Amino acid sequence: MTMPHERTRSLVQTGEFLQELAKNAELPELMRRQAKALLRHYPSAQDIGLKIQVESRCREELALLADKHGLLHPVLAIWLGSEPMLGEE
Repeated sequence: MTMPHERTRSLVQTGEFLQELAKNAELPELMRRQAKALLRHYPSAQDIGLKIQVESRCREELALLADKHGLLHPVLAIWLGSEPMLGEE
């Protein structure tokens, strides 16, 4: 099973790899253009870090809500109990 920090590391390393491909003049132009096109929509390391912070904050706030008001809506309770998608390395 992949852990959140492993998924995070993989995302960051894949972005770095695509950047290397896009800059490598020894590769065919088509391959460099494809790497650049993929990078246009790929999250930066900063985007990934922000996603981790936001998700962590949401979990904290939901836990506080549950402590203060009791049972959460089942969807929120399930999300709160599930493993985070991304995590610190």
